Amino acid sequence: MPILDIREYGAAGDSLRINTSEIQAAIDACSQAGGGTVRVDDGVYRTGTIILKDNTHLELCPGAVLQGSPDINDYPPGHGKHMYRERVMGRCLLFADGARNIGISGAGTVDGNGAAFPNECDSDRNRPMLIRFMNATGIRMRDVTLSAPASWTSAWLYCQDIVVDGITIHSRVKGNGDGLDFDGCTNVRVSNSAFDTSDDSICLQTSHPDKPCRDITVTNCTFCSRWAGMRIGLLSRGDFENVCVSNCTFRDISDSGLKIQVCEGGSMRNMSFSNLVMQRVPRPIFVTLGSQRCCVDAPDELPPIGRIQRLRFSDFVVDNSELGLDSHMVLTGVPDGIIEDITLSGITMMSSGGASEELAAVDGVAELTPETLDGWWPEYKCFNRILPASGLYARHIRGLACHNLNLRTTKPDERPPIVTEDVTFQRTHR
Repeated sequence: MPILDIREYGAAGDSLRINTSEIQAAIDACSQAGGGTVRVDDGVYRTGTIILKDNTHLELCPGAVLQGSPDINDYPPGHGKHMYRERVMGRCLLFADGARNIGISGAGTVDGNGAAFPNECDSDRNRPMLIRFMNATGIRMRDVTLSAPASWTSAWLYCQDIVVDGITIHSRVKGNGDGLDFDGCTNVRVSNSAFDTSDDSICLQTSHPDKPCRDITVTNCTFCSRWAGMRIGLLSRGDFENVCVSNCTFRDISDSGLKIQVCEGGSMRNMSFSNLVMQRVPRPIFVTLGSQRCCVDAPDELPPIGRIQRLRFSDFVVDNSELGLDSHMVLTGVPDGIIEDITLSGITMMSSGGASEELAAVDGVAELTPETLDGWWPEYKCFNRILPASGLYARHIRGLACHNLNLRTTKPDERPPIVTEDVTFQRTHR
């Protein structure tokens, strides 16, 4: 397979020149020759939108930086769209649609140059994503650093056969710098990677009813995030099944470690989360089921309530001793939507405690229904109060099993460790 150096096509790594046409020429030639490697050597190569083609592998050598242009006009619109209702951003740095057997690897960096672009409230939506892959098959991303996107780091829509291994993501220059967002993807393997993000580090989503998110493994990763470590759902028009997350650490997460939500009529089943360590993560587990329009392509009417069943959470160590009173595991359906078959096993959680007897009352915890959400997505703040349990609050669940839970507080707390409402428990057979 040929190795094509972008400098042979006129690219200059001087951090000044825009090299879009030169880099694209190398990729086109590589694909037309049947495939191979396009090499980016030491230097800072500024570029606008680059389109990856069949059987091409982009190699970023040590010291190589593929840096996004600071000029929005170097990112033509029309390269996909943002699937959330409040934004439609069709610009990105690296793009592929329908490509087969593509890859990005090496010790170099893809730098979005995000500081050059407006903040998330920009009304013109002039913030390109770093990477967007659509309808692609056979994607390999290894060892690279993805840095400073102007919006999301990556969106993977309706792709298959994905391997992400040994990468590092730094996405803190803008407020909604998601890490890896897999929408309707199947056969996804993420491993040995580090995330430091201003929004959800990894998302699994289903924006189309016929595009499930299925057969996903995440292992040996570290997460630090201003929002969630892993978010599964919210966009949930299709189904989620067969997800395994193991051997990961979560640190300094502002919202939730695992945020799992079915809002748009899909079904979620067969998931395992094991051997996880969390420190300063106020909601290690946050699971909600309800009805809320989230996807930009969703019908105007509220969706039916979907289904969550067969989730296993085992062997967690959680240290929230430095946090406030809002440290809990939360599992809640709604009166018309019951979560089914949930197991919590081998979980040790230390919280700060210190709640008064008044906070132990169960009255006044809002149901997460469309009427009470009032246009918000189901977030912790929508409960309208500190929850009445110091460790686990569970509501509207059929078949909850709890084994070997060690839920403690460093200060006396008048709330019980576990509070359940409208919950039936699994029978155990020995």
